[in-house]
Amino acid sequence: MTSIQVWAPLPTRVELDLGGTRIAMKQEGGGWWSASPEEIPHGARYGFALDDEGPFPDPRAGRMPDGVHALSGMVDHTAFTWRHAAWQPPPLSSGSIIYELHPGTFTPEGTFDAAGEKLEHLRALGVTHVELMPVNSFSGSRGWGYDGVCLYAPHEAYGGPDGLKRFVDRCHGAGLAVLLDVVYNHFGPEGNYLGKFAPYQTDRHRTVWGDAVNLDGPGSAEVRRFFIDNALMWLRDYRLDGLRIDAVHAFQDESAVHFLEQLRREVDRLADELGRHLVLIAESDLNDPRIVRPTALGGYGMHAQWSDDFHHCLHAALTGERSGYYADFGTVGQLAKAFRQAFVYDGCYCESRGRPHGVRPTGLDGRSFLAYIQNHDQVGNRARGERLTHLVSPGKARIAAALALTSPFIPMIFQGEEWAASAPFLYFTAHEDDALGRAVSEGRRREFSAFGWNPEDIPDPQDPETFRRSKLDWAERKHGPHREMLEWYGRLIALRRDRYDLRSPDLSTVETRHDGAEQWIAIRRGRHQVVANLSGTGRRVPLFADCGTRLLAASGTDTAAITDGTLTAGPESVAILGP
Repeated sequence: MTSIQVWAPLPTRVELDLGGTRIAMKQEGGGWWSASPEEIPHGARYGFALDDEGPFPDPRAGRMPDGVHALSGMVDHTAFTWRHAAWQPPPLSSGSIIYELHPGTFTPEGTFDAAGEKLEHLRALGVTHVELMPVNSFSGSRGWGYDGVCLYAPHEAYGGPDGLKRFVDRCHGAGLAVLLDVVYNHFGPEGNYLGKFAPYQTDRHRTVWGDAVNLDGPGSAEVRRFFIDNALMWLRDYRLDGLRIDAVHAFQDESAVHFLEQLRREVDRLADELGRHLVLIAESDLNDPRIVRPTALGGYGMHAQWSDDFHHCLHAALTGERSGYYADFGTVGQLAKAFRQAFVYDGCYCESRGRPHGVRPTGLDGRSFLAYIQNHDQVGNRARGERLTHLVSPGKARIAAALALTSPFIPMIFQGEEWAASAPFLYFTAHEDDALGRAVSEGRRREFSAFGWNPEDIPDPQDPETFRRSKLDWAERKHGPHREMLEWYGRLIALRRDRYDLRSPDLSTVETRHDGAEQWIAIRRGRHQVVANLSGTGRRVPLFADCGTRLLAASGTDTAAITDGTLTAGPESVAILGP
């Protein structure tokens, strides 16, 4: 006999729908209902009828085989045979290289199994952690995954639960840890039936998506339990090695114990139970050190966070873009500051916000921050999904790679970046609700029309061609400039691996020099130094006197000659020197 439970304090009557057969459920207190059918086979379809509505999917469904509007499918996690169950993930460290990928566009097939065929490429590159964009079920066959509504069920088009397990198992067999992007700050607009069961959202707080997730109001204890149990499920049942938590600045939580702190404590408990290293990485634009400070010191305890300031500084300096949040960035001096402490805005005035922003990250080291020159947001939220290599010269793209991969932070690479992939990464959806689909398409055009774009030039998110165009072309990495960029990334990652100075997370030892007018920057990394000339004219850059001057890697022409303690840096060039 199997017991099925559901938290549903809002309806007065709940029935289990099992293959069309209705079974009355018993109230258990606290809003929980239960039923104990004689037998429920693996894969059986089921749902819940609430009063006179439904049936609706299980909020904690492990599988949604027929889409988010249909019945749920039973999953038996003990049925899968793991080949690499004893594998131990490496801790997140200065030697880590994270690789972000979208399962649907990483390969032509767009499945977990197809992605598993490309792991040798990642391993040979020097990647240590693969980060999957959200894989929870969402409406339609294609999307980014941030509009998920069935958070416990891996997306069927990618391969469902067993496909994800096979991918994780293959990664572990290749020596790669796997991180998963999870979204706990909102639910998608289509297929969200949670409000019929319980107060998962509240109008006490508002976010850019509408009512906030209920983390601190009546019923919030069970809502928090819903998300934390989800996190523990990914780490336990799918053997994932860590989570990246989306946009934690959107959490509205006035509880004495913040949701993130509770999450860290429970993940630590699971890590002790499993005897495995488990990692939590936050996305935050708050520039608040509490996100990554240990809980014992009053922080929320995330192991690391994305560092948008580093990206924005470098992107604006290389592209010259000054629209939107790039208006706050663009000087070489800011880039130098980002190298020294991650946060550029550390309490100083921020023009776009109209107020001081951030706090200085005193006492933290580089392992608390990720450095990247591209990610899904910074590419996909552009009107036409342009990558950095679509916007700048090859020389500037090589400078960007060198600076990220010799930074004191943990580098992250976005899929295809390492070979200057020609494919854009566009915003794509496949909403089944026609009205919602039209609204998304029209909203996208309206958003960018306000910045002067011709609406007809904005790819339609609902058009399958928009999705197809975003798929990587793996053949191109073996040819011409794509091969050359891949070799450059390989060289940089090897240098970072072999030379501790180039990956040291000790921010107190990072020194910088720069000239904003001449557009050059020099960074001291122990006995090594990195010199970048962002301008189109050759420069003479003074070197750090007590560092090595042997050229380890260089990109650009006319770079190498050292006289009187200065380096001749060619136009749009970068040089790495050491003992």
